[in-house]
Amino acid sequence: MDNIINMLPEIVKSIQQTIMMVVISITAAVVFGGPLGIFLYLTSQNSLHQSRWLNRTANYLVNLVRSFPFIILLLSLIPLTRLITGTTIGPVAASVSLSVAAIPFFGRLVEQSLREVPRGIIEAAVSTGANTWFIIRRVLLSEARPSLMSGLTVTIVSFISYSAMAGAVGGGGVGDLAIRYGYYRFQTDIMVTCIVILLFLVQLVQSVGTWAAGRLDKRK
Repeated sequence: MDNIINMLPEIVKSIQQTIMMVVISITAAVVFGGPLGIFLYLTSQNSLHQSRWLNRTANYLVNLVRSFPFIILLLSLIPLTRLITGTTIGPVAASVSLSVAAIPFFGRLVEQSLREVPRGIIEAAVSTGANTWFIIRRVLLSEARPSLMSGLTVTIVSFISYSAMAGAVGGGGVGDLAIRYGYYRFQTDIMVTCIVILLFLVQLVQSVGTWAAGRLDKRK
């Protein structure tokens, strides 16, 4: 316990860095991945603005990024990270790669959520003369809210794990602390503490996400 108490300032700092990385990447996922998912849905076969060429191109790009193991993507984006942030270490630098990975990840989940909306509801909106923006905002996003919240929860949980992986290349956060002290210095107590912190964060996010999805479900 003495070692953990002495390391407490470093542990608190690592938690703050992890939260920073996750917040930045999830913000990028919502801002850019959300519209990407809507675009994938709208241009898909038998959808409102079907376009085989646009849909295939977007799908190819999404699948290309998602096919990279995160640690490989992290290393391959080092030049871009240096260009944007001026450095390749630290939580802000790691957030660049996390954001690039989060955008297509969440975009695909948004597309899947929108596909769950009954076509009858969409066709009814179209028959009343509703424009595309109205259908997106009032029909698709409204009906898919529980599924979208579940998808957001899955994304946050996944990127808590990804942020820990970023510690392997100096990204900071709880993963970096576990590697530097728990692995390289054989301090098992620090390693266990880091695991407990990550488990707590995941359980907290999952619990809040499940509760929020339930509250948004109009069928209950």
